[in-house]
Amino acid sequence: MEKRELPPAAVRALAEAELRHAAALKVERPKEINGRKGPEPTRYGDWERKGITSDF
Repeated sequence: MEKRELPPAAVRALAEAELRHAAALKVERPKEINGRKGPEPTRYGDWERKGITSDF
């Protein structure tokens, strides 16, 4: 299968998205004191606890 060239607007959008992603990874969050163990329960935009997701 041949790879098609992307339009200039798509190339710019991909570059901007990559920059935003890199900037988001550099954000340092403050250390939580006495917080819950394990991954952040709101990491997907909903509250998740023991595999059950609830939307606010």
